Amino acid sequence: MKTIHLQVPDDLDLKEYDFSMIIASKLFEEGKLSLGQAAEMVGLSKGAFLEIIGKYGVSVFSSSLTDLYSDISNA
Repeated sequence: MKTIHLQVPDDLDLKEYDFSMIIASKLFEEGKLSLGQAAEMVGLSKGAFLEIIGKYGVSVFSSSLTDLYSDISNA
């Protein structure tokens, strides 16, 4: 994996873990990372990642009707 260094304001009260979760969650939501890749990025199991991404504003449920119909037919 690549390492990226970001400069953030000193008064921003977010830990490195939270930054990683925000980025991994959004990339997962946009389909740019798989569940496994996103979980690995923050050092969590897939299950643990799924349990906490809601805290970062990401739903585990697709917002696309096409994806919803696909999920239902695959269930």
